[in-house]
Amino acid sequence: MGRSTTMTWKRLTAMAAAALVGAGVLAGCGSSTPATTTDAGNAAGGTFPTTVEHFFGTTEIKEAPKRVVSLGYTDDQTLLALGVVPVGMVDQYPSPEGTKPDINTQWPWVKDKWGSTTPEVVMKNGDTEPNYEKIAQLRPDLIVAVYSEADQAWYDKLTRIAPVVGRTKAEKEPFSAKWQDNALQVAKAVGKGDEGAKAIKAIDDKISDARKANPAWANETAVVASWYKDAIGPFATTDVRSQVLTGLGFKPNTKVDELAAGKFFVALSPERIDVMDVDRVFIINDEADLKALKGFELFTNLPAAKAGKVQHILDSEGPAVGAAISQATLASMPYAVDELVKAAKSVG
Repeated sequence: MGRSTTMTWKRLTAMAAAALVGAGVLAGCGSSTPATTTDAGNAAGGTFPTTVEHFFGTTEIKEAPKRVVSLGYTDDQTLLALGVVPVGMVDQYPSPEGTKPDINTQWPWVKDKWGSTTPEVVMKNGDTEPNYEKIAQLRPDLIVAVYSEADQAWYDKLTRIAPVVGRTKAEKEPFSAKWQDNALQVAKAVGKGDEGAKAIKAIDDKISDARKANPAWANETAVVASWYKDAIGPFATTDVRSQVLTGLGFKPNTKVDELAAGKFFVALSPERIDVMDVDRVFIINDEADLKALKGFELFTNLPAAKAGKVQHILDSEGPAVGAAISQATLASMPYAVDELVKAAKSVG
């Protein structure tokens, strides 16, 4: 599937981009050149040439890319952890209109890694496609689209702008790979596979150490959930939020998987609140939703709630621990593990 691509430096004007990608795709896009800094970190220190297999084919990268666009929702964070500062990124958590700086550049685990670079937003959460013209104007020599819903149509258009590395070859459905696999794929794209593997091992060891230090957690079944559209939505055991909990030693709640039917979470109807009858509950939401959940009597009557075994974790507000867990990147995971361990200990 797909094609083999070789990295070249492409300086595309908006007019050239329209010719390459197709006027129909670019219709309605602005023509102004995005203002970005020029001191973005590149993949110097990586091993090149390198070849990366991915879902859409094979991409050859001959030399260290100087201008990388991150088209995965969290690929920018792993790039930053590896010393590569992307010139373009996706807004996973939309900032309030007119708010600067972008919330996605201000997480505690990445804020200091951006330096003086202000990345251009090339796609927002909820968009059906990236902004191809903006990407072309950034003159990338590599596009990383690992933690992304990119499909063949996207890939074909993007490869007319620059070489693209997509999600892992084995990942049939977007967002279904383990965080470790995503991190390693991004690292390979910038010639730093060995460095990425070492960083992954360090995080896995950190989780293992926390599990060994808290053996009592192995006796408790735990579930992580969010309040979403007036319903409790527990996450399946395959979701990274649950994976972190089980990594720490908590027993998984497989009842969620039965209802989720392959999806990463399920919105529970009131009559299935029994799925939340476990020893521990971790809730990831911001204040407004947490307040709504606390007013939901079926939840407050759960054994875990009555026993004080519910830990409320702020998502994008405050320390943003929920976001760190959900994003699960080389940059966020050390922070997420430390904070989640603190949270687990705080409720006994």
